[in-house]
Amino acid sequence: MRKIQNTSIFDFHGRPSLAKALPLSLQHVLAMIAGVITPPIIIAGVVGATPEEKLLLIQVAVLASGVCTLFHLYGVWKFGARLPAIFGVGFAYVPTLIAVGAQYGIEGILGAQLIGGITMMVVGYFIQYIRHLFPPVVAGTVVLVIGLSLYDIAVRYMAGSGNVDAPDFGDPQNWIVGLVTLATVLLASQFGKGVIKLSAIIVGILVGYGLSLTLGMVDFASVAQASWVSVPQVMPFAMEFHASAIVAMVVICVINSVQTIGDLSATTVGGMNRELKTPELTGGLLGNGLTTMASAFFGALPTSTFSQNVGIVAMTKVISRFVLALAGGFMLLAGFSPKFGAIMTTIPYPVLGGATITVFGMITMTGIKLLIKDELSARNMTIVGLALALSLGIAEVPAAIERFPEWLQNLVGGAPIVVAAITAFVLNLLLPNVTLEDEAREREAMARADAGSASPTSGHPLKEAGQGRHHRPSA
Repeated sequence: MRKIQNTSIFDFHGRPSLAKALPLSLQHVLAMIAGVITPPIIIAGVVGATPEEKLLLIQVAVLASGVCTLFHLYGVWKFGARLPAIFGVGFAYVPTLIAVGAQYGIEGILGAQLIGGITMMVVGYFIQYIRHLFPPVVAGTVVLVIGLSLYDIAVRYMAGSGNVDAPDFGDPQNWIVGLVTLATVLLASQFGKGVIKLSAIIVGILVGYGLSLTLGMVDFASVAQASWVSVPQVMPFAMEFHASAIVAMVVICVINSVQTIGDLSATTVGGMNRELKTPELTGGLLGNGLTTMASAFFGALPTSTFSQNVGIVAMTKVISRFVLALAGGFMLLAGFSPKFGAIMTTIPYPVLGGATITVFGMITMTGIKLLIKDELSARNMTIVGLALALSLGIAEVPAAIERFPEWLQNLVGGAPIVVAAITAFVLNLLLPNVTLEDEAREREAMARADAGSASPTSGHPLKEAGQGRHHRPSA
């Protein structure tokens, strides 16, 4: 009997047609490409890299993202999440990489990254024994802060650039393109049917890109200069090991493990309507540590989950491994062909901002969805509220910690997720685990105690008046 092929895009093992999967896959690529190439561009400027070294850092970052995504989708032994998640070189490490790179160069970064990757693997191995330390109140808080902390990136992109000092930053033309892209995404997602509805992100990007072309906002100079094929080399940079750099990198890698827990939880809750399984979490952390460690040998920066793509999965419910594998394949192709990657980088920032701001909103709502899976007791609300207040407050006022050591400023000042993760984790350990039922019983006990302490007749005018009725007035 002939076996019927599973073509569902809403099943992890589904294999839809290429025509149906391609647009769904491309929107994942377009959502992540700016996030992949921006960290190496920033770090190249910090370490004083030559133009050739800068292109190399970008190329291996794209290549590592493709390899890492495919690795996690299919897995090897106990390594790999085997979930519909996109992995790649991410923003979370940038503040720490800037601090390390400014002092020790790219060599110091890669040496510390090697140790950081090993640390993540250790965390992944022991996560099955310590997972109870990361309940929904902790993971949900991390996801919520991830979403909230991404809003300024989307708005900066819509205004024209990730850099507020750019000459055209805030130009009305940029906002027009960004808002048209956003409106297209909303119309496609809310009123579209079939593939149009599910591919709302890429529909918005195509409309925004077309408008940008007519306005002369697209620059193809990088495409003309990029070569067609380039094969990465092993150890293009030397590695150096410095104690302070290693400590900073180990801390951020542990914190990123908490982000991975949050993102993978958001993927299963938002896209698959179930809780994250321990083997999936273990495989995700082990795999992320392995790819971070291996990337150091090729000059690629540390890898992590991509929250914007988690938002796409939560929004569309498309969890087919084949769809995301196509995205990984595109990134792999771009990694071997700098010209292919250069074409992707021609998409103007306002288009990316308008397309992804709704995705970032979905990440925030997924965090809230995780939080309400646990009861909103006074204890849990204290944890969430304080984590939000400290993380976002410090991020808004970086001068508040300018008297602290520079490494600590770089660790927590530019990454709200670090403060949120530490605060939620520590408070969850320290505060007594009082449930809503415990709170209700305590209120009832206090009410009974108050009722018992009051005199039955004292100060009651009716009772006092009633006592006088039993006495006759004297003649």
